[in-house]
Amino acid sequence: MLDRETLGFLGGGNMGEALIKGLVKGSIVPPQKILVFDVDKERLEHLKNTHHVTPCATMEEIVSRCGTIVLAVKPQTMETVLKKLGACQGLNALVISIAAGVSLQRITGFLPQKTPVIRVMPNTPALVQEGTSALAPGENVSEEQMDFALRIFNAVGKAITVEEKWMDAVTGLSGSGPAYVLMFMESLVDGGVLMGLPRHVSRELVLQTFLGTAHMVRETGKHPAELKDLITSPGGTTIEGLKTLEEKGTRGALMQAVQAATLKSRDLGES
Repeated sequence: MLDRETLGFLGGGNMGEALIKGLVKGSIVPPQKILVFDVDKERLEHLKNTHHVTPCATMEEIVSRCGTIVLAVKPQTMETVLKKLGACQGLNALVISIAAGVSLQRITGFLPQKTPVIRVMPNTPALVQEGTSALAPGENVSEEQMDFALRIFNAVGKAITVEEKWMDAVTGLSGSGPAYVLMFMESLVDGGVLMGLPRHVSRELVLQTFLGTAHMVRETGKHPAELKDLITSPGGTTIEGLKTLEEKGTRGALMQAVQAATLKSRDLGES
């Protein structure tokens, strides 16, 4: 019987490394129980030297030693990886995929029958252990396996369970969401510079404003609209700024961005 908590990573890119870092830092899984396979040998050497994990020369080595396998590859290469994984003899592991848009049905189609598979959509703040991850379990996943998967992704932020039918929307919202927030932040920094603030001052003001606002929403439990109303005084500066944002269609543009990214996630899953 393979040890479920011996983790094998197929792919050692940014997100894979973020998970490894969180698992080791949070003492969820010791580095000696984390194995990594990647076609980039320099990347493997980096992960070995930085996080003290075990590099593997072949995918077969991951399959023979790991009770949980994390597919940390891009959607465009997923089919190739799944074909090779499915052809490995003795595959008997929980398989966790973090590839955007790749459905459970598509993944399980390449693997032995009854292979337990969990589809996950993490996001890039996992790089600093502040990510958001949504997990959708397949029908063969046990409660114990799901609990372990939640521990993995809670190590790099906050993990929740969702139905798979919502995963494309999750991708369009929280998966792509950091890029929307960063663009919004960049624009506000530039706005401060436009009005005469030194760039480093504007950047610090914007950064703390975002951090403080997110914390305020979480701690109070209030709807963002309710908190916004508390800030917006009659005839004041805030309502004037909000009026401009509404006139420029900011609210609708952000909603359409989530919609467009969701549809693209669906396209990736069908291609």
